[in-house]
Amino acid sequence: MEDSNNLNIVGIIPARGGSKGIPNKNIIDICGHPLISWSINQSISANSITSTWVTSDDIKILDISKQYGANTIKRPKSISSDNCSSESAWIHALEHINSLDIKPDLVVGMQCTSPIRESHDLDQAINYFLKNKYDSLLSTVQVEDYFTWELNKDSISLPLNHDVNKRKPRQKIKKTFLENGSFYIFKPDLIKKSRNRLIGKIGMYVMAKHKAFQIDNREDIKICSAIIKEYGITQ
Repeated sequence: MEDSNNLNIVGIIPARGGSKGIPNKNIIDICGHPLISWSINQSISANSITSTWVTSDDIKILDISKQYGANTIKRPKSISSDNCSSESAWIHALEHINSLDIKPDLVVGMQCTSPIRESHDLDQAINYFLKNKYDSLLSTVQVEDYFTWELNKDSISLPLNHDVNKRKPRQKIKKTFLENGSFYIFKPDLIKKSRNRLIGKIGMYVMAKHKAFQIDNREDIKICSAIIKEYGITQ
């Protein structure tokens, strides 16, 4: 197993300025701090991460990120729209970092809108990644006791993971995992070649159930703030 202390591991946080659902979403106040600062602090506090970078097209986001200790990268408008992937932001950031003669061994790609994580999640996931010699990894939460459904075009409910005629006790439902989008780990050369964050031998880091939430709408702000306070997550 490689030792994370001997590797150059960078945390990269994409945080574009435009947000239609919640204006200035990435810097809204969450429990007394801008949303972006939670991810920055968690990355900086992780023992395994060598440096932390925020990539954004928005000057205000970059200024706030600097105040909280992150390195910053000005992202071109051409890869900052709703339709642009996080992959494009991570690849551009890697190119900038490489231009500074920094050669990362691994990238931890963090989602700014997922403040409910802790630095030990990042450290444990990195160690798990290295131990199992993965090429990429995603963060998840376990959903072991839910019956899931979908609606067809006629608004009729259809079961997805069970037979309504042979309904099992919830304890016997097959364990499944939800990709919570909190963070991803991947090798720089592989994302550059494939333009895909998940490729090769893919691992999964399972987080605590309360870390499933992210901020997509205004209701999520209250939910995430309440969870942060209840679980004593601090900066």
